[in-house]
Amino acid sequence: MSTNPLTSDLDPRDVGVDAIESTIIPRVRDLGGFNVRRVLPAAGHGMVGPFIFFDQMGPAEMITGQGIDVRPHPHIGLATVTYLYEGEFQHHDSLGTDQMIYPGEVNWMVAGEGITHSERTSEETRAGIHTMSGIQTWVALPKSHEDAAPSFHHHGKPELPHLQDAGVQARVILGDAFGARSPVPVFSDMFYVDMIIEAGRSAPIPSGHEDRAAYVVHGKIRVAGQDYEAGQMLIFREGDEIAVQAGPLGARLMLLGGDVLDGPRYLWWNFVASSKERLEHARRSWAEGDWEGGQFSLPPGDDSEFIPIPEEPEAVMRAARNQNPKKIG
Repeated sequence: MSTNPLTSDLDPRDVGVDAIESTIIPRVRDLGGFNVRRVLPAAGHGMVGPFIFFDQMGPAEMITGQGIDVRPHPHIGLATVTYLYEGEFQHHDSLGTDQMIYPGEVNWMVAGEGITHSERTSEETRAGIHTMSGIQTWVALPKSHEDAAPSFHHHGKPELPHLQDAGVQARVILGDAFGARSPVPVFSDMFYVDMIIEAGRSAPIPSGHEDRAAYVVHGKIRVAGQDYEAGQMLIFREGDEIAVQAGPLGARLMLLGGDVLDGPRYLWWNFVASSKERLEHARRSWAEGDWEGGQFSLPPGDDSEFIPIPEEPEAVMRAARNQNPKKIG
């Protein structure tokens, strides 16, 4: 029996087909030549553990002068997670944070009762041809932390646990996985892992969590006798031991999951809450634009513009929950 947590004694061919509850195919959006694949929320799967939103950004090559300009916008009731494979962002928020992020690092912004932030490509990077690629997720906060004071945490690449075995690498971004723990301060049981598997090698999916999923970023994997391509998210049944095998070109995965949240969450635009009343309060506050005495303020140094409240029906209030109703009480 292997003692290395990245080495599985389970053959991926021995995993039962019914261990895969479902497969999510993302919706692709073209944001002016910049592709975004929206994976969560999806029909039947509003959340995976506390993960309520999952976007793959790019990859996209930008010419000189081009860049990303996400103007200041608000959040409540969630924490945003930014993780890049290529490129960089400059993050500003209403706490006064001014933080660059590069590949292999993590930005963890806790919105709590309310925060505003922007993300832009730096002027230095815009001066030449550059590539952008990464994942952005939202983690819904438990009810006990919905009204917490907002905060921001940045952790560099060397701070995140990096595990390696023959042909497999794993960087633990959030939570606990493979016997390692990320330094990012989370509020519930979860895991979020960047895994790279060499061609033909096998690797396990973390066990012991209520919800688990794997998103194929690059390459192809084989599990339960089926092949899964880049751009697919596999949702796994609770309790099964799972191992996957990389295809002939290898594979890169994002593994995610954790405990089911304490009840459904409502989403409207950039807001997540356990009640519609919280969403409505945040909507009114942003629309009123009282940056001095209201719920939201604009980021210092990036306060000359902001994203206005969207009009219906583009931002429809909806409830997100895990697929299995017995889990949410």
